[in-house]
Amino acid sequence: MLADIASASQRPAPVVSAETPLRVEGLSHAFGPRKVLQNIEFSVERGDFTVLLGLNGAGKSTLFALITRLYHNRTGRILIFGEDIRRNPSAALKRMGVVFQQPTLDLDLSVEQNLFYHASLHGLSRRVAEPRIAAELARVGLASRRRDKVRQLSGGQRRRVELARALVHAPELLLLDEPTVGLDIESRYFLLEHVRHLCREQGLGVLWATHLIDEAAEDAKVIILHKGRILAQGAVPEVTRAAGATHLKGAFEQLIRTAGEGEQLP
Repeated sequence: MLADIASASQRPAPVVSAETPLRVEGLSHAFGPRKVLQNIEFSVERGDFTVLLGLNGAGKSTLFALITRLYHNRTGRILIFGEDIRRNPSAALKRMGVVFQQPTLDLDLSVEQNLFYHASLHGLSRRVAEPRIAAELARVGLASRRRDKVRQLSGGQRRRVELARALVHAPELLLLDEPTVGLDIESRYFLLEHVRHLCREQGLGVLWATHLIDEAAEDAKVIILHKGRILAQGAVPEVTRAAGATHLKGAFEQLIRTAGEGEQLP
């Protein structure tokens, strides 16, 4: 049954194109004898808000670590705008922005110092970086806090800074790993809406990893990852119908049950 549900909700693999922000093909990964990811295949197109949905331990962070080159993939291919990240990592990574699950800001630097440092790593001169930093901080509502030390900000404000930093070098693909964990409702809503707006208005390709089902709206694409395997993927209504459910939570529950588990869901 699981194979039928997954098959019904998966579209044929598109032809790999230099215009496709992210394409993952036949990707597996293991830590010693423990298999963490098994034959992962999906793509993120321009303007897609794609939600990588899975319980804790599903393999989401490992997948992100492979895409961002924190780990090296030995099987399969990861293509960023047609560039194989294993063969040409510099060309691939410069077109990608990342917000990691764990905070990575320097608390003793100011907001703008953190962003200028990031810009320098991407080879941007101060003259080019300054207006970009000002624009991104204005978009996340922190223009007035640019000279404050990061440790003076709330958790939600720090996340906004990390998002602004990820966008300073003008990437065309954005990856966010559990970006709303620990945030209040208002901060969660702001981040979701801001990133969805970037997809709609700028054509940004987004991969958003979460264990929170309500972060996958009806107009999103979803990839359901469980214990290292993709159980289903496609537009939310397609995945829901294929699982014989009336809403995404019901589809998620059905897929997990069919996979033989039955963990308590978030």
